[in-house]
Amino acid sequence: MTGRRLVLAGSAAIGLIAAVLIALTLLAPASSADADPPGEDSADVGFARAMAVHHQQAVEMSFIVRDRTDDEEVRLLAYDIINTQANQRGMMLGWLETWGVPKSTPEPMAWMGEGHGGSGGAAAMPGMATDEDLDALRAAEGRDAEVLYLELMTAHHRGGVEMAEAATGLAETGEITNLASGMVRAQDSEIQLMTGMLAERGA
Repeated sequence: MTGRRLVLAGSAAIGLIAAVLIALTLLAPASSADADPPGEDSADVGFARAMAVHHQQAVEMSFIVRDRTDDEEVRLLAYDIINTQANQRGMMLGWLETWGVPKSTPEPMAWMGEGHGGSGGAAAMPGMATDEDLDALRAAEGRDAEVLYLELMTAHHRGGVEMAEAATGLAETGEITNLASGMVRAQDSEIQLMTGMLAERGA
């Protein structure tokens, strides 16, 4: 196995372990600080709602590229993102259910404060690909699909890091602060990985 494959395989294993550890927090007794569920206008609820949507698009793009290329490295990265972010999305939706709040809102970025409110829906989230971007990815094949996916996912991860960094400073529950800080580390690492993969493809 090459060094690059080892890195990708290690990333997949770390993502699985992290998802399991975070899932176990759902079974642990709540601390006194987290005894009361966060309110609907809290950063905790806002982040969970927004990042669930953000993750869903990452999973969608990863499924698309999986069928558009035979490149083992890109397919392994896509599998890791599908597995990790689908699991995290499920946890966030589960927390929203437990907290007794709606899973969606017309202003998904209002929790980040001034400059991030408005009613732009998912399009207002940092790093989100446009419908045109997704159509272009569906139409691409081979190296073109790999490069476009890596470019779109790099921008997507940077937006996700921006949101997660905000949550680490604004959230009050251990569930969200722990998950958000883990996302920052993991997605920063994958951004570096994708930058190298783009360079290898001359992009």
